[in-house]
Amino acid sequence: MRDTLKVIYCSLDYTPHDHRFLSALAETEHEVFYVRLQRGPRQTEDRPVPSNIEQVLWKGGQAVFHWRNLPRLTFDFRRVTREIKPDLIHAGPIQTCGLLAALTGFHPLLTMSWGYDLMQDAERNWLMRKITFYVLRFTDFFTSDCETTRQKAIAFGMNPDHTIVFPWGVDLERFTPAVTRHSSPDFTLLCNRAWEPLYGVDVIARAFVEAARQRPELRLMLLGGGSQGNLLRQILTDGGVLERVHFGGQVSQSELPRYYQMADLYISASHVDGSSVSLMEALACGLPALVSDIPANQ
Repeated sequence: MRDTLKVIYCSLDYTPHDHRFLSALAETEHEVFYVRLQRGPRQTEDRPVPSNIEQVLWKGGQAVFHWRNLPRLTFDFRRVTREIKPDLIHAGPIQTCGLLAALTGFHPLLTMSWGYDLMQDAERNWLMRKITFYVLRFTDFFTSDCETTRQKAIAFGMNPDHTIVFPWGVDLERFTPAVTRHSSPDFTLLCNRAWEPLYGVDVIARAFVEAARQRPELRLMLLGGGSQGNLLRQILTDGGVLERVHFGGQVSQSELPRYYQMADLYISASHVDGSSVSLMEALACGLPALVSDIPANQ
């Protein structure tokens, strides 16, 4: 294999994690092609794809991924692979991008777990378990961000000798403690997890209702968005605490450190996680954290 490689980086969407991986790859001598599977309803990354990463035009990446489109996307991804002639395909999450790459029959294939794909999606039903087994047995090399997901991959048939744990870190030049702490009688709780069942923000909303009744100084700051938006507002309205909650909306990566620095406590009730980047960002900003007791947080 030659020193300069052609690499296809296939990912579900374009997130801050993708930006970081692509930025690191852009600094190498390798020729990198970015294949995006979908354009989801909520975009979490506002920075452009690095200029020397080639964005592949294909039948995916323009709308939300639907399983009914898998056959035509597979055929087109095979076309992309034939045209690029990569030395390596890097793909994840497992049951979407990993499956797409495995169906092309290409080797070598490096699959990367995003945490939720193995900790939750793999156990949804018999079909997802079968897909997970198929992809990992086809995979040449596997990487994940914590030992918990690595062990899951091994349980699904991945050769342990072909696995590596690659922890996701944070930008310590951007995420730093505040020079001076704000002075306020309020005590602000911050949660910036996506408003989806996986991340337990509804649990936080219900807990805040109970806590706020006893502690009048408590405030809650919710960033981002998701499918549970109406449910969260209903919980907080019924609990009589909606006026004590700030909905910050989608916050850019450049603005995010300021929100950590304004808060007094970071909270996450996620039911499943790999290495939580938002938790690491909060800690890097000097913010105490209260998180769910799950394996990845132990």
